[in-house]
Amino acid sequence: MDGGADYMDTDSLKATELTLGLPGGRPQVVGWPPIRSYRKNTLKATKAAAEAGGLFVKVSMDGAPYLRKIDLAAYKGYEELRKALEDMFKCFEGGKGSEYAITYEDKDGDLMLVGDVPWGMFTSYCKKLRIITKRI
Repeated sequence: MDGGADYMDTDSLKATELTLGLPGGRPQVVGWPPIRSYRKNTLKATKAAAEAGGLFVKVSMDGAPYLRKIDLAAYKGYEELRKALEDMFKCFEGGKGSEYAITYEDKDGDLMLVGDVPWGMFTSYCKKLRIITKRI
């Protein structure tokens, strides 16, 4: 039985050892799986479009089971924003507009009433919009 241990030397075990990596040496793998060039270009274009001027914020309404997302840069003022929210949620129709108030969450997390500050300041501070029912 001593002769059987000769074929189990460490050199032959190294040659058959399983390793992770590419064959033929130890090249460093930076990103896996590799990203194709068209996907890289798409990601760059998406990032550039986002940096170009989209001010997207989420909009929620009390009682609505869904959220919406709008681009504040698409509107020129509070009147256009209110009209867009009316069309989206259908909450201000039929004289019900007085029952709802449009509020926003600023970057500090405070809930503020829409229209209290100038439009430019509002677009820079607004993180979320929320349509709430007024409590009398």
